[in-house]
Amino acid sequence: MSQASDALAQALRASYAACAATPDLHAEQVENGLNICQDSLRAGQAHLALPLLQLLAQRGVSRPRLFSLLGHGLRLEQRLLEAREAFAKAKAMVPDDIGALTDLAQIQFELGLPAAELFGEAVNRSGGRLDLIRRYAAALVAEGRAEDALATLKDSLVAHPEWLDGHKSLASFLWLEGEGANSADSLAEACQKLPNRPELWMTWFQLVAQARNWAKARAILDEAEVRLGATPALMVARLFLATESMDQAESVKWLAATRHISGDGVSLCRIRHAIRLGDFEAAEREISPRLQGPSAALFWPYASIVWRLMGDDRAEWLDRPNLLPATRDAGLSNADLQNLAETLRALHIAQRPYPEQSVRGGTQTDRSVLLRHEPILVKTRQALMEVLADYVSHLPPPEPDHPLLSAPRGNLAIEGSWSVRLSRQGYNVPHTHPKGWLSTAFYVSIPKPDEMGPAPAGFLALGTPPVELATGLGAMRHIAPAPGRLAIFPSTLWHSTEPFDDGERLVIAFDVRRPER
Repeated sequence: MSQASDALAQALRASYAACAATPDLHAEQVENGLNICQDSLRAGQAHLALPLLQLLAQRGVSRPRLFSLLGHGLRLEQRLLEAREAFAKAKAMVPDDIGALTDLAQIQFELGLPAAELFGEAVNRSGGRLDLIRRYAAALVAEGRAEDALATLKDSLVAHPEWLDGHKSLASFLWLEGEGANSADSLAEACQKLPNRPELWMTWFQLVAQARNWAKARAILDEAEVRLGATPALMVARLFLATESMDQAESVKWLAATRHISGDGVSLCRIRHAIRLGDFEAAEREISPRLQGPSAALFWPYASIVWRLMGDDRAEWLDRPNLLPATRDAGLSNADLQNLAETLRALHIAQRPYPEQSVRGGTQTDRSVLLRHEPILVKTRQALMEVLADYVSHLPPPEPDHPLLSAPRGNLAIEGSWSVRLSRQGYNVPHTHPKGWLSTAFYVSIPKPDEMGPAPAGFLALGTPPVELATGLGAMRHIAPAPGRLAIFPSTLWHSTEPFDDGERLVIAFDVRRPER
């Protein structure tokens, strides 16, 4: 614990003791306690603030600020149903307050409860705040009102063509509705209205490149360069386009032109290009200095590839495919799994996955499914987190340089959770989860044996690099799916799903956040 965190903890303990010992709390004492709790929440130490906030609530303190802080603390601890109760109390005390209204709307949205009406009210009361309009549109889509959401975003973008988040949301919703070719058209119009805004050009390029429309992406860069000149950002975009479209001549040109530019994106382009060329030493020189620091999770998966290709023992030290990946039974009954499957199927409302997702031949849900309100999802989350805690308790001893084993074995929290539903010939392309510490796949429903196809059809493949890197490396291990089985593996490990013949493969996947000291 840092000195600042230690000082906060001491202040919270002192305030708690004083409030607990005082028969009649006075206003200054309450205000001081709330200030300390607010500082603790801002420092990400919700677990330290919650005992004092709950004590004040139990002692009859009736202030909207108290219940707002209590709601935020409970939300940070992923106790969303309790957080909703606190936010509802705050809003009841100050029904016209935009902050209280927004807090309640947001927690309802995260729980999978109706939130569009609340967000709409917040938009009206705020005079049309753009961040609230974006959340209002997301809530409309979640409630089956995609046309209203699209109209809302389009109208707002006419008035605010510089609004990047609005363009991104509109493009995502249009893509999900099957409008892939035209999903980024609002950015094309914005770039004509505001041609000197580089962030608009770069966002337009990124959305088009994400869909691997290389010709259109190149045309965007050509036009942007006419308007903006050869900026460093455009040069990096040229490098990405050249290496990912596997244009060798252009790759050589832009690798040389960007030699003086640093950053994660440039490094990843250099690494991926070097791997394709078979220049593993060059790839490793780019990787090694980046295996420490906040972006290390982006580079460990490439270290695995390069070390395997070089026959380096560090590949085994990193991935440990026969030790770190594991399977556990979650302990849910067949009735639970059937209930869970029906609940998840109702959440798969998109026509296609987002272009940045790994899903092929299926769909993926939005929001965090394991934080929703449905009782079966609450029960499933509790069961899965208990299994994860047991897995973590049996990990090998800490190793300071290892991306997984160097983390403290503290409280576990969900970094993100989603459901993937694959159908005939569906699969996931190889990918990793840079925001996670541990990743998982929990099998809810799988095809019948005569539908799946011969093994390893439908299996989880661990260690297979992306096909576009042309490494020739295959999976280091396969895990067979089974209803009720949880597969656990390091988030830095490449993973994918093998295609299967027919039927439905329904899973919940989630990441565990890296524990902090």
